Amino acid sequence: MHTPLIKWLGLSGLTAALLAAAGSARADAQVPAFTAEPCCQLCPAAHDARNYTTRYQQNFTTLIQAEGDWLFRTREDLRTDFDTSALGYKRLQQLQRAFKRRGVELVVVYQPTRGLVDRNKLLPADREKFAYDTALKNYQAMLGRFSKMGYWVPDLSPLANENEAHDFYFRGDQHWTPYGAQRTARRVAETVKQIPAYADIPKREFESSKSGRMGKTGTLHNMAGQLCGTSYAIQYMDQFATEPKGEAGDSDLFGDGGNPEITLVGTSHSGKNYNFGGFLQEYLSADVLNVAFPGGGLEGSMIQYLGSEEFRNNPPKVLIWEFSPLYRLDQESVWRQMLALLDNGCEDRPALLSRQMSLKPGNNEVLVNGTHGIKTIRNGDNQIDIRFEDPSVKVLQARLWYMNGRHEDLKLEKPETTDTDGRFAFQLREDEDWADQQLLAVEIQGPNPGTPAQKIKAQVCKRNGFASPAQQTAQAGQ
Repeated sequence: MHTPLIKWLGLSGLTAALLAAAGSARADAQVPAFTAEPCCQLCPAAHDARNYTTRYQQNFTTLIQAEGDWLFRTREDLRTDFDTSALGYKRLQQLQRAFKRRGVELVVVYQPTRGLVDRNKLLPADREKFAYDTALKNYQAMLGRFSKMGYWVPDLSPLANENEAHDFYFRGDQHWTPYGAQRTARRVAETVKQIPAYADIPKREFESSKSGRMGKTGTLHNMAGQLCGTSYAIQYMDQFATEPKGEAGDSDLFGDGGNPEITLVGTSHSGKNYNFGGFLQEYLSADVLNVAFPGGGLEGSMIQYLGSEEFRNNPPKVLIWEFSPLYRLDQESVWRQMLALLDNGCEDRPALLSRQMSLKPGNNEVLVNGTHGIKTIRNGDNQIDIRFEDPSVKVLQARLWYMNGRHEDLKLEKPETTDTDGRFAFQLREDEDWADQQLLAVEIQGPNPGTPAQKIKAQVCKRNGFASPAQQTAQAGQ
């Protein structure tokens, strides 16, 4: 019985034999030559703002082609204005003072735009049109305004116009790469170390190392694909992980069993993919509780954290808040929630109005001022705390009626990516001439038809520990 040739030769011998046979059969064959051309150039449709029709698409208005696979958004990446309204500054100041009263130092990480950091990737004509010097000056001015209000503000302007071996931002995505997160974390740590409270925070050493590779299908590339029908190559990038130096992986997460005294809230940039929180631990030599999550936007992780038992029972000494200039800073519904949760809503205080009930489909009258005598419920002094028994509820739609017949329609939505507790706490409206309005009634939209009733508890109560409008005006002038 003969041994089969494939077993007798073995894998390496078989390979050599096949190559030899191929070589003798086609000794005169030429090695094929390949050329590569850039895969995509933006189509005319991508340059027309009218084609960005949905709310999501309008975040990318309008795309322009840059070097290689680089794309930029003219509105966001090449912005030259960094500012907010008078109301935005007022609310930012209120938030800083509210945290200060809780003994929490607030650090603002205000990201530089892709245009500021990577303008060298723009094509020459677009680079010439981009008012870089104006953008950089205005960005630095905004950092100065944050600082003047009492925030701790890392100066990230030296990261602008960089020329590093590893990209700060992805070529076709608005997120920073892990290398961008690393360079930012180093500068943020330098500022945090200047905070007096940092000296008393327990220290231990951390180290970061490469943990693998990540592939990024860019959001800008995806948008170009929707408009032009093109596709782009995935950009691969190193990933990192940070671990306590010299400690086993299953050791106590916070060393001696204590709670971290630095917390990170923010956008998806602070998510695990980019290891921003890990790099902060390395450069701060301290534990950092990272509560950021993808899809949270400006306020998502902050609102979730302020409503948590972790914050109520163990507020940090330092809170790092990361966000980009993409987000408007005068969104009233955002500030009303943050400030009410910092005040812990109506927990452990007398309620001016209170009711527990089950919401049915349609409109539900929940609270009425006058059921037990008319009470003075001035917007500028009060807030509302509504708790759904079902913690998965992520949307509150309400109509607030006032004594003079005016009303306000309010819709609060929590990100789909967050773990919610079914709680919606918010201050009554006080912008423009709303502060002196007297609350009459609260109506809440119930569940969809065919779904079970939703049990809720709704309360109206006085704000606690916040200055009156007159006191705020006096403080602002100091």
